[in-house]
Parts: sequence; C-alpha cells; structure tokens
Amino acid sequence: MNHKPWAYVTATWSADRNRAKRSAKRYCRKLYEAGYTPICPLLLLPEFIDMTSADEFKDYMDMSEDMLRRSRLLVVCGTAVDETVLTDIAIANRFHVASSTMRGVLGVDKSKNPE
Repeated sequence: MNHKPWAYVTATWSADRNRAKRSAKRYCRKLYEAGYTPICPLLLLPEFIDMTSADEFKDYMDMSEDMLRRSRLLVVCGTAVDETVLTDIAIANRFHVASSTMRGVLGVDKSKNPE
C-alpha cells in the first residue's frame, strides 16, 4: 500500500461557510494531485460537530490540533493570515511539523517532475 503523507490545510477562511468550503475543496484537490493526503478539519468536523455548542467547539479545536500534530506538513493556503493560521503555525512548530505555503508545496512538486 502506498501511503501519501498527510498535509494539514489551513487558511483564513471566509465567514461565508459555502465559500469557505469551496476554497477548502480546491486547496485539498491541489494537494491530492501533488501526492498528499489533505487533512482539512473545516470540511470534515462541522459535518457532525455542533459548532454553536461551547463543549463541541472545544472538541473541534482539540481534534483539529490532533490532526495537525499527526500530519507531516502544514500547508498555509491563500494570501491572508489571521489568528487561526498563526495558531496552526505555532502548533506545527511545537510538534515539529514542517510548514509551507501552497505555492511552496506546488513549486517543490514541479521541481521534482520537470515538464
């Protein structure tokens, strides 16, 4: 079985949930095509966690951190940086998870496979 490295996806997500999900899906697709298993809590966890409940929101944060800690790479997508992105970068640093931008990941991928 060929295991693809986990790439945790973070970004400054739009307040519009549908727009945020569209962006997340686009980022995940690019990472998948680059040979990674994209991990994006924004797409997965709100499907079964009630984000309006304080207890469940804490569970969301804990599960997200666990996914990031288990990932090989943190990928910062988009050009804006907010508190969530900075927190994800700090967590990645604490657990020795490499960080990159989407441009950096795709640039490295192209350099491995020149056309």
